[in-house]
Amino acid sequence: MIWRKLVNFVMLGVTALCTLLTVSVLFFILGYLLFHGGRALSWDFFTKLPTPVGESGGGMANAIVGTGKLLLITVLIGVPIGFLGGVYLSEFGGKTFPFFVRYMTDLLNGVPSIVIGIFAYALVVMPMKHFSALAGGVALSIMVIPITIRSTEQFLRAVPDSLREGALALGASQWKTIATVVIPAGMRGILTGTILGVARVAGETAPLLFTAFSNRYWSPGLNQPTASLPVMVYTYAVAPYEDWHRQAWAAGLVLLALMLAANIAARVVISPKGAPSA
Repeated sequence: MIWRKLVNFVMLGVTALCTLLTVSVLFFILGYLLFHGGRALSWDFFTKLPTPVGESGGGMANAIVGTGKLLLITVLIGVPIGFLGGVYLSEFGGKTFPFFVRYMTDLLNGVPSIVIGIFAYALVVMPMKHFSALAGGVALSIMVIPITIRSTEQFLRAVPDSLREGALALGASQWKTIATVVIPAGMRGILTGTILGVARVAGETAPLLFTAFSNRYWSPGLNQPTASLPVMVYTYAVAPYEDWHRQAWAAGLVLLALMLAANIAARVVISPKGAPSA
């Protein structure tokens, strides 16, 4: 008993120490970003365009709008494809083909983002012969598709078979059962996975360097290069200007705030009180 209590005490202490180290690193990063980025945040940062090279001041309004535009394209292209693919794997797939699709989806989910950027460059940028917001949205869509497929399949498979059997017993067709019973029952989890997937790709830089590139001015439409917060953080962080460094910290803080908001939204969606009724 003494030996068992000693081992239990040691393991409990080790796990507590590891937890403390993990949380400490997270809070250190958050504090560092708040300290350096909070000082550079201002109304101009959200409303003005970047100043010419070498001049201080200005903001990243075009990058904030560009990031929103890229994420909107990602949601419109990647989420429906991933959602329908997940529905197929969960409700219509057999054995061989779904196994192949799942395996390829997991492989695609592990492909480095820079490789996705090169692929999107060859697929969209080269035929169009210029960078564009559309190309950037396609690159991010390719990254969000496997996340949406796997999360959709997982949460639809978690729906009890008794709900399907009850709907079919009442005379509903398979498609009507899926659309009116299965999908609403798993919608909370699907929305959560989708939100977290989009939040994950929102901070990607490498694919956008090959596709959307950047733009120091407003970028109307989808057919022109557009600025984005991740690329602006990279560009400003490696520049030799101190004011740009401060704005890079501010942009990083804004990106972190977006991630935090997405995670809070996912928590609200998945919680019983904040979730839509099935």
